[in-house]
Amino acid sequence: MTSVHITFPDGAVKEFPSGITGIQITESISNSLARKALAISVNDAVWDLSRPITADAAIRILTWDNEEGKSTYWHSSAHLMAEAIEAVFPGTKFGIGPPIENGFYYDIDMGDHSLTAEDLKKLEEKMAELAKRDVPFERREVTWEEAVDYFTKKGDPYKLELLDEFKGQQISMYHQGNFTDLCYGPHIPSTGRIKFVKLLSIAGAYWRGSEKNKMLQRIYGITFPTKQELDDHLFRLEEAKRRDHRKLGVELELFMISPNVGSGLPIWLPKGTIVRRKLEEFIKRELVKRGYTEVMTPHIGNLNLYRTSGHYPYYAESQFPPMKVEEEEYVLKPMNCPHHHQIYSSKPRSYRDLPVRLAEFGTVYRYEQSGELTGLTRVRGFTQDDAHIYCTHEQLKDELVNAIELTQLVFTTFGMPVKTRLSFRDPKNPAKYAGEPAMWDQAEREITEVAQSMKLDYFVGLGEAAFYGPKFDFIVRDALGRQWQLGTVQVDYVMPERFGLEYIGSDGQKHRPVIIHRAPFGSMERFMSILIEHYAGDFPLWLAPVQAVVLPITDAYNEYARDVAAKLTAAGLRAEIDTRNEKIGYKIREHEVKKVPFMLVVGEKERAAGSVSVRQHKKGDLGVLTVEEAVRKLVNEN
Repeated sequence: MTSVHITFPDGAVKEFPSGITGIQITESISNSLARKALAISVNDAVWDLSRPITADAAIRILTWDNEEGKSTYWHSSAHLMAEAIEAVFPGTKFGIGPPIENGFYYDIDMGDHSLTAEDLKKLEEKMAELAKRDVPFERREVTWEEAVDYFTKKGDPYKLELLDEFKGQQISMYHQGNFTDLCYGPHIPSTGRIKFVKLLSIAGAYWRGSEKNKMLQRIYGITFPTKQELDDHLFRLEEAKRRDHRKLGVELELFMISPNVGSGLPIWLPKGTIVRRKLEEFIKRELVKRGYTEVMTPHIGNLNLYRTSGHYPYYAESQFPPMKVEEEEYVLKPMNCPHHHQIYSSKPRSYRDLPVRLAEFGTVYRYEQSGELTGLTRVRGFTQDDAHIYCTHEQLKDELVNAIELTQLVFTTFGMPVKTRLSFRDPKNPAKYAGEPAMWDQAEREITEVAQSMKLDYFVGLGEAAFYGPKFDFIVRDALGRQWQLGTVQVDYVMPERFGLEYIGSDGQKHRPVIIHRAPFGSMERFMSILIEHYAGDFPLWLAPVQAVVLPITDAYNEYARDVAAKLTAAGLRAEIDTRNEKIGYKIREHEVKKVPFMLVVGEKERAAGSVSVRQHKKGDLGVLTVEEAVRKLVNEN
């Protein structure tokens, strides 16, 4: 009998008979591990535990504690939900049902039936019933013809459309109980591992994401191995609703979306504009320290500019249509980069001039489908805190470190832990990327060296690169533990070639600079949405649109309140006065809801003593201070 050598995560190598399965390996280690195991990573590919291993391999046993384990668990949960749907609503047609970051969904066609909350309850009950049967998920390899025959007899047109792309290939299908699906896998060993189910919501989704196709119904759900984990997740969902930036944006008067202006085009209200400007000032101070020059570029550009860069046609579907003006075509600016390249090339450059660091808060426009627009997170017009650094090859690593340090400063300031993804090419799809392979090899190598030298907490994401270069993507965790991709630092050898960018080196010869694209916030709109939810609208004092409100007890103290507010304003603080003829308790409650950091209450005693009664948001009464003491306190905390 032939054998295989299995390498474990700790470097240990053990010999097993060829054809051994993941579940047999886990059982050889311990029964408790076998009970926890959900899947197995074989040479970095996730497999079913029942799949035979017939060659030497490096493995990891995947459990609920691994992201791949969770993903497999939720993928299998989607199949269990599909089985429940078929049992409760026979004749349903099935689209796709993948795992997502938190849970899973399935797109289904139920004809004229529109799902209700009561339907979701029935499906939850059916899923629990099916899970208790603890039937295995079984992988079957069939010919393309056999798969077509199965789904033709079943009458599932969406599966047949998917199969059209795999003619002549071996097809994998998964079966559990009374349900069979077209699927790559992998899946967990059996349905009994799925313990606690919650179907969360129903949404509309165009088949394959195209508005030209039929609108299907999408059911979102999540499952957990313990009730406590489900309860914790549902609590976080409720907290997320409370913090929803779309809700808080209205309540705190930060931004609005007007149908008369257009979907996906946010309007910043005075208070939201203050927060945004404070963020811009924060970055601009750092730009000055780090040697950047600020520029401004137009909101539109000649289509030929984007043909040169490759944004057209690479991103043609996500751009607004060209406008014809005097026999030339123009488009709304989709990116700031090509405009900055024009600034760089506007005059001769020497190696002594480099690095050139150009920065801009530049508004760009993307055509997002109406169904994908969400508050500030998915919009059609947004502002990037963009910068482009033009440097020599010798300067590249230092400039990358500088750019990454700025990005780290941003996330540290806002209390967001960060992981770094090294976003590289998809080796299976080289046609997707511009430039020579040697350039990409060099850029990916240099990015890895910088990540290692800075001791970044990083991982590699294949296929996540932009079409013109690999990059650092920064993934932060907010106050609810949710992960967001924010900020990027990117190496680019392609655009200097496309735009013919040059500098004269110390040898008197022409050379190509390297470009670093850098945007710590990513986009101001998306960053603001995440920041609003991270703080639940309760901004730190320096960001709060109104830092203090002066509350006179009656109209008799309005003049004194104005004097207090004037002193706060003179000290550089953002202060308002509430002179409404309302009871003081009502005013305090209202400004507490508006999350104003400080309330300064004034009446006869305060006016006579030249003082204020200070209240802090969430902390309540802080006692009486003189006006000068109160001003100093706020200035010191600002």
